Amino acid sequence: MSVNFEFKENYTFDDLVEIVKLLRSPGGCPWDMEQNHKSIREDFLEETYEVLEAIDTDNKVLLEEELGDVLLQVVFHAQISKEDKDFDINNVTDGICKKLIERHPHVFGDITVNSTEEVLSNWDTIKRQTKSQTSQSVAMAAIPDTFPALMKAQKVQSKAKKAGFDWPDASGAFMKVLEETEELKEVFNSDNKDRIEDELGDLLFSVVNVARFCDCNAESALEKATKKFMRRYTAVEHLAEEKNIDMKTSSIETLDKLWESVKMLEK
Repeated sequence: MSVNFEFKENYTFDDLVEIVKLLRSPGGCPWDMEQNHKSIREDFLEETYEVLEAIDTDNKVLLEEELGDVLLQVVFHAQISKEDKDFDINNVTDGICKKLIERHPHVFGDITVNSTEEVLSNWDTIKRQTKSQTSQSVAMAAIPDTFPALMKAQKVQSKAKKAGFDWPDASGAFMKVLEETEELKEVFNSDNKDRIEDELGDLLFSVVNVARFCDCNAESALEKATKKFMRRYTAVEHLAEEKNIDMKTSSIETLDKLWESVKMLEK
């Protein structure tokens, strides 16, 4: 049984809300009707990453499509909550509009700012006040556990900096990396896997600190490094095939020469 629906040449946000409602209603789609917040949780994450991929590749056509997929996720979750009598999409839009107005007093109020840094400082202050975050430790605790580890580490360190708990310059951060590297070396050959993991975590955390002083995003830096490795490894495979080199049986010295050749070709 089909539902009543008006077909149009162009659709609006309100049409999207109505379509999702119809998909979830009797006579709609069995799959859509069965979903709940948790069952489509990973879908939201996947769609978000696909938006990032479109941004990174500067693919505007794909970006338009993927933003639509993310918007669908927002509307879908809001429809589920409406059916549960928790909130609806209007509550969602009302909340974000009020938040934007509240956190931009330099636009909607009588506050004057002279730089982006002042805007961010005001945003952070207002956010802490509205969320009753009386200290930076409370603000740290509010960072979601679902954040990628590097991202969470960098946010935690940034909040510590706001409280004055930070190195005066990058030299301290670099020294900490060397210190943590030596501590990891000391336990590397031991049987204490918990200690090894602990020291490895300290090293990674200290590297994130350096990333912060470099004004770089640790998460995106590692992503770029991983893509670079994949690109170079693929080139090494092709080069090994051209030279009839069996990578599985070759020495690390031979493979390293191939790697260096690939790096020189890139340059």
